[in-house]
Amino acid sequence: MNAARVFLWALLGGGAALGPVAVSPVAAAEQQATSATTVNMDARLKARGLDPAAVARGRVVFDAHCVRCHGAEGKGKVRNWREPDASGNYPPPPLNDAGYAWNHPTEALLESVHVGSPQGYGIMPRWEKKLSEREMGDVVTYIKSLWSDAAYREWMDIERASQEP
Repeated sequence: MNAARVFLWALLGGGAALGPVAVSPVAAAEQQATSATTVNMDARLKARGLDPAAVARGRVVFDAHCVRCHGAEGKGKVRNWREPDASGNYPPPPLNDAGYAWNHPTEALLESVHVGSPQGYGIMPRWEKKLSEREMGDVVTYIKSLWSDAAYREWMDIERASQEP
């Protein structure tokens, strides 16, 4: 077998009978760090009551539909998002701690995704006929995962207060 076929064969599990495949120390350390980070992230999400699978699905939706305006990982794309642009609309805000999304309960966040920006306030489109309910819920869950622990704790107070009669 040539080297490419041996590699592919080992990658697909055929090399298991030959014993462990040598991995460079750097690759092993990166693999271990990635695994530890994933475990820590999953634990952090579960401690917040967020489903890691919903967060992962939400990131896919966010990357496909939201990142263009709100930036990678919801970090925003413009510095002056609190000032209206030349047409009088406010630019898309960051959705991480730098913005104000964490100041709104889940119901309000979902409403924003469903119907978009209020007329004359922003340029966010309505997503209710473009995304499923699950996709909209997942993207809101992903946005919540972007917040620091301090912002998330404050948001929890807002969320609880929104559910009181």
